[in-house]
Amino acid sequence: MPPLLSIIVPALNEEGRLPDTLAQISGFLQAQRYTAEVLVVDNGSTDRTAEIAAEFSRLHPGFRLLQHARRGKGLALRLGMRAARGEYRFICDADLSMPIEEVNRFLPPALEGYDIAIASREAPGAVRYGEPAYRHWIGRIFNALVRSLAVPHFQDTQCGFKCFRASVAEDLFSVQRLDGWTFDVEVLFIGLQRGYRVVEVPIHWTYNSGSRVRPLRDSLTMLADLFRIRRNWRRGLYARAGSPS
Repeated sequence: MPPLLSIIVPALNEEGRLPDTLAQISGFLQAQRYTAEVLVVDNGSTDRTAEIAAEFSRLHPGFRLLQHARRGKGLALRLGMRAARGEYRFICDADLSMPIEEVNRFLPPALEGYDIAIASREAPGAVRYGEPAYRHWIGRIFNALVRSLAVPHFQDTQCGFKCFRASVAEDLFSVQRLDGWTFDVEVLFIGLQRGYRVVEVPIHWTYNSGSRVRPLRDSLTMLADLFRIRRNWRRGLYARAGSPS
């Protein structure tokens, strides 16, 4: 029988944070009544990330390591989502900027009747801790572009914690194409075009100075990606298998 929950942790050069993160996730899951698995996806690390994840998986049933030579968070999540077996599939950043205990707010009975649930740092009830003002405003500017060009209505598409029902994850990540940071927008764009129900979940979130996002350079790349998403849609690249383009 498949587990209720799959937690997918993309991990690029995370040897410093990964041991504590995996220990926290393991401790949390041991206290739950539902079944779960954890997939750590290492794609292109040059440090001991893979070694740490492999050793932890050897000692903790339910943890697995996936590896790929090419980098990119979108690629890592595509691999993880398609390898997962859970009824709900949760993206979890390795920095745990959202406390792992908040995962239960994305699962029944706390939350039901959705296809995609996205953690939001902007929805009413959300709290941010320690984020520099310039990072916040860069994020707001990018979100305005996202709402204008791809995904209207949602105030925070880039938070690194999201939950998908299994069938929805399998559908969306079978056609998702972007390897980089903008995979979030791409998946949500396709999901809305498919008619999936998307909800925002306000969370408590702590800024981590070790973020791998480079605000200026990555923002320009992500802006180009917004136009790429719309172009891919017009070209029929997100069509379901067997569907006419």
